[in-house]
Amino acid sequence: MSENCGCGCGHDHENDQEEAGLETMFLTLDDDTELECGILGVFEVEGVEGKEFIALMPLEDETVLLYEYKEIDEEIELNVIEEDELFDKVSAAFNELFEEEEEE
Repeated sequence: MSENCGCGCGHDHENDQEEAGLETMFLTLDDDTELECGILGVFEVEGVEGKEFIALMPLEDETVLLYEYKEIDEEIELNVIEEDELFDKVSAAFNELFEEEEEE
């Protein structure tokens, strides 16, 4: 039996990510360590023109990380969402998308 994630939900999220076939990517943190994350999705936010966002979940954690997402010449660029109002909109849009997916 696999070890539980520790969040109190009673199941192993890392195993869930593997079973769901999530693609992964590595984030390089400020201290140059790398963090492997499952890609939950790339999405647009209503009312925010010309930008896409990405939701990532570290494989060892249950925290969802949200970034502005740009793909330039096959290179992926992630930018921190610094404006509180924009972050709130992105977070709400992600939560809405995630709830819809859970219902299906």
